[in-house]
Amino acid sequence: MKNIKEQVYNALCSVTENVSDSYPRTWADDSTIQYTEEQNNVYEWSSDSEGIREEKSYVRYRIDIWNRDSTSATTLAVDKAMKVTGLKRTECQDVSDPSGMKHKQMRYEGIIDMDSDEVYWT
Repeated sequence: MKNIKEQVYNALCSVTENVSDSYPRTWADDSTIQYTEEQNNVYEWSSDSEGIREEKSYVRYRIDIWNRDSTSATTLAVDKAMKVTGLKRTECQDVSDPSGMKHKQMRYEGIIDMDSDEVYWT
């Protein structure tokens, strides 16, 4: 397992200060972003005299964006900001929201080398 939550959080904070890894309790006038690690598991492993060793980890993050008016500008900013993580955007879609807020959902994923932190795209 490779923990890159801090890198994802820092990237998203460059877009807005309203970033959380839990459902937003309050809504700001500008965009609100929630990020969730959906998957983090062994992608490739090896074994030697010391036992089984994880070589690469597959990670996938879901990023939800809410805004009262439009999610378009924030979506573009998130896409640009997430490039520093090395993860690749694999999905982006509008989501119906009964609150009347505009809601966009994006997914980013990649395979991370455990030793070098190099990210491979799936």
